[in-house]
Amino acid sequence: MTPTDRAAATAARPAAGLLQILWLASPTLPVGGFSYSEGLEAAVDVGAVIDESTAANWLADQLHLGLARSDLAVVAQAIPAWQASDLTRIRQLNTWVLNTRESQEFRLQTEQMGRSLLEWARSLSALDASVGGVFEQLQSAQLAPPTYPVAMACAAACAHTTVRDSLIGYAFGWAENMVQAAIKSVPLGQSAGQRILARLVQEIPVAVDHAITLTDDTRQAFTPMLAILSARHETQYSRLFRS
Repeated sequence: MTPTDRAAATAARPAAGLLQILWLASPTLPVGGFSYSEGLEAAVDVGAVIDESTAANWLADQLHLGLARSDLAVVAQAIPAWQASDLTRIRQLNTWVLNTRESQEFRLQTEQMGRSLLEWARSLSALDASVGGVFEQLQSAQLAPPTYPVAMACAAACAHTTVRDSLIGYAFGWAENMVQAAIKSVPLGQSAGQRILARLVQEIPVAVDHAITLTDDTRQAFTPMLAILSARHETQYSRLFRS
């Protein structure tokens, strides 16, 4: 390989990794994230979220108190485990996610989205080598079922980008889905949704940096009000989002 070829290959790898993370964060990824409100619709129903300001505060709190301390921390720990083929650690993290979902709705969501990511990787495995690696690793782990954070960590590990960039992509994908849920359920206009997303974009790096510092002893899933609202949403009379 000539020096020019080596330089081109070095430049291509980061670009490919970034594109993979953007792909995984895209709302068009067919895992069904858009169909869940994660308690937000129930919060609207009881009057806890009524406008742009309360929706922005709600989602910022959910980012820092829920996502950062649980899912983002799991993804941060699962990426190096996938890269080291440490299946014992992967299964441990997957079990932790299943055991700490605080409502039936939350558990069904992580199971469904994890399975959908596996099916996405299966359908594209012959077309994209990186996606094929995701499918092979998820299959070899024999997770029953793969949870969404652990499955996404596998996809991020195959993208060969940094853990921090992977977490930022994961958090941004969550933020886009939740802002869309707020637009539909409050309801809000598109401009209000963009202002909320702008706030979350500012706060995501802080949440990601906190998640990276967490360990098994400090990682936690404890959002009692969100759990109560999720449980109420399971039997809510009228709803737009999946339960």
